[in-house]
Amino acid sequence: MSRDTDERGTVTFTVDGAWEGFRRCLPVAAGVGGYGLVFGVVARRSGLSVAEAALMSATVFAGAAQLIAVELWADPIPIVAVLTTTLVVNARYVLMGAALRPWFARLRPGHAYGSVFFLIDETWALTMGELGEGSGRGAFMLGSGVAVWLFWVAATIVGASIGAAIGDPSRYGLDFVLPAIFIAIAVGLWEGKSTLLPWGVAFVVAVVTADVLTGRWYILAGGIAGSLVEVIRVSR
Repeated sequence: MSRDTDERGTVTFTVDGAWEGFRRCLPVAAGVGGYGLVFGVVARRSGLSVAEAALMSATVFAGAAQLIAVELWADPIPIVAVLTTTLVVNARYVLMGAALRPWFARLRPGHAYGSVFFLIDETWALTMGELGEGSGRGAFMLGSGVAVWLFWVAATIVGASIGAAIGDPSRYGLDFVLPAIFIAIAVGLWEGKSTLLPWGVAFVVAVVTADVLTGRWYILAGGIAGSLVEVIRVSR
């Protein structure tokens, strides 16, 4: 156990704190498991084996980035497009990690960096709420992240196994799974009319890029264009 104290109170890193995070995150983890099931199916459709899909989920542990990566998957693999696109998609984690610094900066480096491996939207939201209330449970993210990780990897294996048996996913409408997921995510991110401009720019740029360039570059182009518009809007 490690412990540090300043004017914000005591921050500890204990087994009890990790267990509390694990227990509290189980309902969320079960929901993420459904998402992992879909990823397994999509990954299988893109040509990954069950072992490859499971290894990707276990080591990358980033749902949106993984789904985009497998959608970009081709032979040969467009490494630059995959790396750049996932970098853009995951850029938000820099800011989310910075928000945790007031508490994590007082943990041992091994504890802090080990915990942020499990930094995803769901565990970040739960951990910020927990630490913001003053519980001081520095291991909360580790425990909640382990819960989600277990469901995520297990569901990926099941999804990839089912995906192999399904064959053509369009027969069951599964080819619409990825668009449906991102539409659901987009609804949650809608902040009103101010969101319309960056989304509209991203859409137009993606459509134009798809018309003039082969491959999946329209995903990256649209994402970067929309992000730049949003940065300019917020900076004013």
